[in-house]
Parts: sequence; structure tokens; C-alpha cells
Amino acid sequence: MAIRGSLKEASLPDVLQLLSMGKKTGCLSVTHRNNFGSIYFDKGKIAYASIVNRRDRLGDILMKSGVITQEQLEEGIAAQAHERDKRLGEILVDRRIITRDELHRQIRLQIEEAVYFLFTWTQGTFNFEADIRPEEQDFLVSINPESLLLEGARRVDEWSLIEKKIPGFDIVFEIDRKRLADSGVALTAEQEIVVPLIDGRRDVASLVDETGMVEFEVGKALYGLVTAGFLHRVGKTTRATDSGAPDARVEEHRNLGMAFYKAGMLDECVREFRRVMELRSTDVQARFFLGLVHVRQGKFADAITDYQEVASSRHAKAAVFHNLALALEQMGRWDEARAALQEAVKRGGSSDARVLMGLGVLHLRAGRAAEADAALMEARPLFSQKSPGAVWFHYAALAAALGGHLDKAISLLTEGTQTHPHSATLFNNLAVALEAKGRADEAKVAAENGLHEDAGLPQLHKNIGDLCYRAGQLDDALEAYLRAVKFNERLGPDVWRKLGNIRLKREEKDEAIKCWEAALALDPTDARLQANLETVRGQL
Repeated sequence: MAIRGSLKEASLPDVLQLLSMGKKTGCLSVTHRNNFGSIYFDKGKIAYASIVNRRDRLGDILMKSGVITQEQLEEGIAAQAHERDKRLGEILVDRRIITRDELHRQIRLQIEEAVYFLFTWTQGTFNFEADIRPEEQDFLVSINPESLLLEGARRVDEWSLIEKKIPGFDIVFEIDRKRLADSGVALTAEQEIVVPLIDGRRDVASLVDETGMVEFEVGKALYGLVTAGFLHRVGKTTRATDSGAPDARVEEHRNLGMAFYKAGMLDECVREFRRVMELRSTDVQARFFLGLVHVRQGKFADAITDYQEVASSRHAKAAVFHNLALALEQMGRWDEARAALQEAVKRGGSSDARVLMGLGVLHLRAGRAAEADAALMEARPLFSQKSPGAVWFHYAALAAALGGHLDKAISLLTEGTQTHPHSATLFNNLAVALEAKGRADEAKVAAENGLHEDAGLPQLHKNIGDLCYRAGQLDDALEAYLRAVKFNERLGPDVWRKLGNIRLKREEKDEAIKCWEAALALDPTDARLQANLETVRGQL
């Protein structure tokens, strides 16, 4: 179930309540201007939440709560440089700086703060995709959304006041330190942390980063100082927008683009990667992702342009040529697609099962069964799973059959149906191969097994009809053919021709004429059928 909408029409708390009541599992993606957040649900409970380009504050939260010291945080960060596959929290637990229970409590706090911040977004869009789970997150939680709504509502109310004084995170403030000192007012704990950093150069976003506090706490602290007259605005920070843009700015758009891509928000993804290209025109990774998006959007010509540009680099990897081949294949440019895959093999793709399987499929399209068989067999041991997918068995068996090795095709399809017992297509292909070997009874069993998996596959009904037709079981054949054409009226002239033959034998001449007319509509060149049709018409 996908749920999309605008935050102007439905508030985020309302959406959370809907997902909670429905006990949904999946990812709620929220976008606001150049910001992107995600809230993951597991059976209606919040399992994880994050905001792209918002600094991970776990270390800051641990320090602020007194769980670790500055020295311990620095020790953990230093260790992380040598153990990049581990998160900071896991390192701190391994070094017994904190307990796992304490880490869980702090991660829960981190997730709650992310949700509270998302509550402040009143504009933008949301998109829920079912059955999507967090990637590479070691610690998940289980939070009832309702437990966050009351505190979230309070913060939203306060934030609406704060925004009147602090309309953006790019605002720069200057502080009247003499007036503050002369006033003798008592500062809050948050203001004690913020005040030393206000220098007329740092913007609000910088203060958030450097204090380690969340946006709400910094905003509340500044709001009090502004209201009391101790702060005044001196301007805004500016961001570079040329090809020499800082890496941080490029990475900001790249991260957003990746997040939008994972959430299936493709138009937003294109916008962010195009901004990367505007900032750094030579960024091949951004061009590569634009190609991925264009493929998912069905814009294969655009994808080809993207991948050809990336492929022009002498450092282009096999994946680039593989994706280029897929786009070319969709456009019917078989020879160019095959050449792209052959180049992918040269660039390291010889150990990639997808590349070799793609090459095998293109050899089949060109009628080169032997080359197809060789490529597909070479791909088999390279799949990450113990056994290839159903698609591989389909093409491998087809290559074997077209190469004259029907026994091999049957062996492959038998193995395929055992490995993928829910693939109706493999059962259908097995039935055809067994029938071709004269093993009609086994063929019928295979076709019936396929129907158990997908009763709506018209080719299976036709194959059962053919088996019954050849065995002289015309009533059974009639029922099977009628089911076949019910699912697909344009299945082929052969099924209509046989339907007409059966109707004629049953003395149902009007129905026979209708069936043969349907057959001729699909194949007007069948002169023998045309003659039969004229003969029967003359008998009426």
C-alpha cells in the first residue's frame, strides 16, 4: 500500500496515527524544501527515524546526558576510523564505555528527537511505501507513535513562535555581551552553551552542529535571547553555487538524491542529482544515478545518453556498460546492447552473473543458441545465492532446447521447478519440453502444477488443451481452450483454429465459423482455413 500526499492537506501527526492504527510496516518518507526525513514502521510501531544531512548526534547526546566524557567520545571516533564497518555506538559498547542497554536508551532518544523535528515541517510531501526496512541499522526500537504526539504538539506550538524570531537556519546573530552581563539575568543551561558561540559569523545551523543540541533546544535558547533584546540579526550565510562548490554542498545534494531514490521519489531524485551536476559537471556518480532514475521512469533514450557519457571515461566500470546494455535492449538496439555487455566483461564483468546472463539472453535474441548456452552456463556458479533465480532457468532451458538438447532443457526445468516451486512459467515450459519428447502424461502433470501456482496464465490452459486435443479428449480440450482465450483473446490463431475444429465435430457450425473468423483475424494468410470456412458457410 502506497500513501502519498501534501503536508498542507494532512499533518504528519495525522499520517502517523493512520499508519499506527493500520499496524503498517514500511517507510514514511517526508520532504520539505531541501530536507528529507524517514520514519520506519514495524507493525504500526516506530522502529527507526533519521533526517538526511542532519549530523548524527548520538555522540553529542551521550555526552550531554553525562553517559560519556569528551575524551571517551574522541576515543570512539578515533577507533571508528579503523573500523569503518562499525557504528560509533557499537564501538563504545565493545570497549565497555557504555552498556548496550544505555546505548538503546540513547538511540531511542535520538529517534524521538528526529520525529519531533519532522513534526515542525508543515509544508512538503510525504510518501509511505510498505515493507521497506532500515538499511544497516544495528539497533531498532519499538515506539508507539501516540506516545510522541503530545510532546510533538507542544513543540510544534512553541516552534511556530520561535520561527517568528528565527525564520531560518541560515540566520546569523550578534550578541550584546555588555548588556547581557549588566542585566544579571540567569541563563538556561542551553543558553549557557549557545552564548559563547554567537560571534556574528556562525549561522543557526552552525550553532546546532557545534553545540550538539537538537534544533528545538537551540531555537528555544535563541528565541529567549532575541525576545530579551540581547541578540540582533546581522545577515544570512551564503552558499557557493559554482563548479568550485565545497564538497559538503555537493554531498548534501547527493545524499538527498540517494534518499529520494530509495524512497521511490524519482522526480525529486532527478532534481537533486541535477543540482550536483550544476555544482560539479564532471561528477560521474551523479550522471550514473540519473541513468538509473531514467530507466525506472521508462525514459530509456535519456538513460542511454547518461550511460554513454559515463562510459566515455576510461575508468568506467562494468556496471556502467551493463546498465547501458539494459537500456539499449529496451530500445530494441540488440547489437549495441551486446557490444556494451562484451565491454562490461572486459572491464571486470566476467565474474558478474548478471552481465553474463544478459549476454546469454542477447545471444538468444540473435539466434545463437550455442553462444547463449555457454554464457548462461558460465554465469551459473557466480550467483550469490546457492541456486540461480527462475529467470536464469527459463533462459538456460530455452538455450538448450534451441540448441537441440531437449533432455538438458528438461533436466534444467525440472531442477528449476524444484528450486522455484511457485514459478508457473517454469512449469509451463517444462510441460512444453516434455510434450516435445512424447511424454504427454508427465507434460499434463507439469501444466496442472503450473495452474495451481497461477490459474490466470493463458499459455498453461492452451498447453493442457493441446494435450487433450491430441489425445482425442475433445470436451476437456474445449474447456481448456475456452479458459485460455478468456484470459487472452489474441493468444494465437492455432487455439482458435482448434476451437473451430472441435465446434464443427460437435455440429456447432455457427460457433465453428466464429472461431475460424477469429483465427483468420490473427493470421489472414491461412488459405486452408479460409477454404474450410467457405465450405462450412456454404452448408448453412
